[in-house]
Amino acid sequence: MIDENGFRPNVGIILSNSDGRVFWGKRIGQSSWQFPQGGINEGETPLEAMYRELQEEVGLEPEHVEVMGYTADWLKYRLPKHLIRRRSSPTCIGQKQLWFMLRLTGDDSCVNLRASEVPEFDGWRWVHHHRPVREVVYFKRTVYEKALQELAPLLPTFTS
Repeated sequence: MIDENGFRPNVGIILSNSDGRVFWGKRIGQSSWQFPQGGINEGETPLEAMYRELQEEVGLEPEHVEVMGYTADWLKYRLPKHLIRRRSSPTCIGQKQLWFMLRLTGDDSCVNLRASEVPEFDGWRWVHHHRPVREVVYFKRTVYEKALQELAPLLPTFTS
């Protein structure tokens, strides 16, 4: 599902613990790290997509988390030219994302990176919310900055 401007609707998830640290996932078989995220399927609401992606990528169910808030609008990023699949129709030039801030209400043992047949992550850790902006792949940095600027004040022990 790609909109008329070439952006794929997507959700991003910032999962926090009770200490205000955020989940930082290592992409399977890679050295890159990111927040959980994923596409919104046809007929699915952003909230439904967020819960589905959370279960698929992190193994958490709705009862394991509390939704603290979400971004007021879509945040967009463009893919670098070498990542755009020109032969696909319609052509996807990037993603538009609604970001959710969640708090884990269970303990770390609820996290299961092998919950789906095709895992997204093979490692994870809790980090300070400033770290992801410095470490995420360059073309997602502005979106991470905007999402965290808007949602980080919802962290349990927010310090700027």
